[in-house]
Amino acid sequence: MIENSEVVTIGVDLGGTKVETALVDASGRIVVSYRQPANPEKGADVVIADIVACVETCQIEAGKTAQGLGVGVAGQLDRAGTLCFSPNLGWHNVPFKVKLEDALGIPVVVSNDVRAATQAEWQHGAGRGVDDLVCLFVGTGIGGGVVSGGRILEGCSNTAGELGHMTIVADGRRCHCPNRGCLEAYAGGWAIAERAQEAVHADPQAGQRLVALAGSIQQISAATVSQACGDGDPLACRLVEETVQYLAAGVVSIVNAFNPCLIILGGGVIQGRSEYVSEVERAVRENALQTAVEGLRIVMAALGDKAGVIGAAALARDKIGRAA
Repeated sequence: MIENSEVVTIGVDLGGTKVETALVDASGRIVVSYRQPANPEKGADVVIADIVACVETCQIEAGKTAQGLGVGVAGQLDRAGTLCFSPNLGWHNVPFKVKLEDALGIPVVVSNDVRAATQAEWQHGAGRGVDDLVCLFVGTGIGGGVVSGGRILEGCSNTAGELGHMTIVADGRRCHCPNRGCLEAYAGGWAIAERAQEAVHADPQAGQRLVALAGSIQQISAATVSQACGDGDPLACRLVEETVQYLAAGVVSIVNAFNPCLIILGGGVIQGRSEYVSEVERAVRENALQTAVEGLRIVMAALGDKAGVIGAAALARDKIGRAA
């Protein structure tokens, strides 16, 4: 019998543009990794075959055999490991777990990508040793994961943690989900870009710096806004200040609802402007229930863009441990 400390597992982070695969040891250290384009337009079976090839490549390069595989994918999954829908990939009802277990002959866990990243930060990153925490990942969209009492919340139909789709403005901006006024529709990367483009259309003179950096109004992104604000541009700084308030509104609701000891903020928007962490914390301490913030810390995620593969591998390790 292999001791759990000797078990190596493989994590896969599957997104709309890339498949990242990594063989990970018990400490969360990446032994070897491999990345290639995802090409979702070729269909799920082609991408699954690519994942199998990536897994085999990692094992050959490391000279080790994985005892399990974890996959984090952007989308909604049922408890059987079927991808019900992924807007990034454009797929419906793909039986990932079954297909990968048939191809590889090892246990497979399939999870939402943000839940996998939450697992990574909890076990190996900024959340080590904390059993009540919330991860909020602010990238192109916004997703999250909730650890309560030492367990990641899954919910009735396995979709718990969609924190980007809490309503912060009643009948507000249209989100990419059916709702209006979602946190993501104000503070996600796509929404920051959209708000910035609208502001420049409304006041072209004030938006000159943003256009100069981006090349055109249509190319203004959340990164453009952060860069321009760093240069002291008034319009960009106003947009950043508004984004802080929107993020804080969401985090206040999270703090009041879940009473975590720790909030971990990650994702490309946060990485692109680390000041968001302290600014959001200041606003949260002013507006959340006093008892809820007494023991609260708000920190930046520690694992960056490797959280997905590390967390997916950790989920596979946990499955092996439970089965042992």
